[in-house]
Amino acid sequence: MGITDQLGFSFIPAPRHVWTVQELASAVRTHIERDYGDTWVEGEISNFRAHDSGHLYFTLKDESAQLNAVMFRSSARLLRFRPQNGMQVVVRGRMTIYEERGQLQISAEYMEPKGAGALQIAFEQLKAKLQAEGLFGAERKKPIPALPRRIGIITSPQAAALRDILNILQRRHHSANVLIFPTQVQGETAATEICSALKYFNAGRNDTGNNNPSRNVEVIIIARGGGSAEDLACFNDEALARAVAGSVIPVISAVGHETDFTIIDFVADLRAPTPSAAAELVIRSRQEIEEQVEGLHHRLEKATRYHLLISRQQLTELAQHGAFARMMELIQRRQQRVDDLGYRLAQAQRNVLERQRRRFEGLSAAVRHYDLRRILAGIRKELAANTTAMVSAMRAALKQQSLRLDQVRSQMEALSPLAILNRGYALVFDSAGKLLKDSSQVQPGEEISARLAKGTVVANVKESRSG
Repeated sequence: MGITDQLGFSFIPAPRHVWTVQELASAVRTHIERDYGDTWVEGEISNFRAHDSGHLYFTLKDESAQLNAVMFRSSARLLRFRPQNGMQVVVRGRMTIYEERGQLQISAEYMEPKGAGALQIAFEQLKAKLQAEGLFGAERKKPIPALPRRIGIITSPQAAALRDILNILQRRHHSANVLIFPTQVQGETAATEICSALKYFNAGRNDTGNNNPSRNVEVIIIARGGGSAEDLACFNDEALARAVAGSVIPVISAVGHETDFTIIDFVADLRAPTPSAAAELVIRSRQEIEEQVEGLHHRLEKATRYHLLISRQQLTELAQHGAFARMMELIQRRQQRVDDLGYRLAQAQRNVLERQRRRFEGLSAAVRHYDLRRILAGIRKELAANTTAMVSAMRAALKQQSLRLDQVRSQMEALSPLAILNRGYALVFDSAGKLLKDSSQVQPGEEISARLAKGTVVANVKESRSG
């Protein structure tokens, strides 16, 4: 039915579209993520909170505005420094909406400090932490043997520092044996490999004497030539520093040039300015060496490296597939929801305990002029009953949340494309990589690909049938 205005004209009002809150929040989130999928933001960190799940929650603010931010564990574990309140940072990520609260937030994928580099901040933070624990103290450093009969060297077999050390040891002493543990001295795996080498040498000797004479050494040299701060970053690893400090065998740090300092230089029993200087310090005799170093471990063949590289590229391509990205996004949202519920549950528990404390204090003040024994006995009984009820309520709430988490996990497993593929189904794509749902989408002669549970099949269409 039309509406007539004062001039006598009639018109029909446009129909209203009423959104649900969830629909509107989802539509706004989709619009924001499309327009701000890759955004850089600079601001000061406040309200920083590192959750037990590994996710980081904080606020970015400037003089007139603030923005909620979350960094999920997969990105947070790649940080080379620990964010703190008051730190000025630059964040890269995508803008989104946390639908549970209707809050605008940035999902951070990369973060770097403003001003000083991430490596330098991480170095200073770790140095201050270990120094406060006393790992740099002179009283805990072990003496270096004056004339060791066997020396353990941890370095890269291709490093020039190793050749310098061996040449000097050969010239200075004739009876010292050398046991080399080849490791990477640069890159992400270097610190782990050096820790394994320290563990290997220390397993050969304990505090009481020889345990495994075949790998028993009296002193260990960790050596590497000079390089940039990024090249030497693996020697600033906390796990490696603690492994050096906990070594039963004395350790000499010979990393970089004389002006280069790393964390293991401070925790080692002796720091040598250069690898060549380490060889001169570890052997103080000037006799000729009688036995040559038996050899280095064989390098990996180029073919093996090539196949590993191809496999890594294929794995990266699969991990970047759109289906996996959507699944990871759903998992991350559920993880954020679980973190939020856990935080709210803990906050509610603290509020309940605070109310009980205030109530107890009020009752205590009210009964000071009465028979305290009789009234306190009643209060204790009531408090015990309330505590039992609260514990029961908390257990019921935790059980309900656990059941809900199991349901969500089951739903996510049901949505996983891999679960469907493992039952014999396949995802078929056209030559442009678009998922096929109808046989009319392809013509005979076109190339298609089928994604199976294990591998991919490429074929040409011979015939297209409908129905």
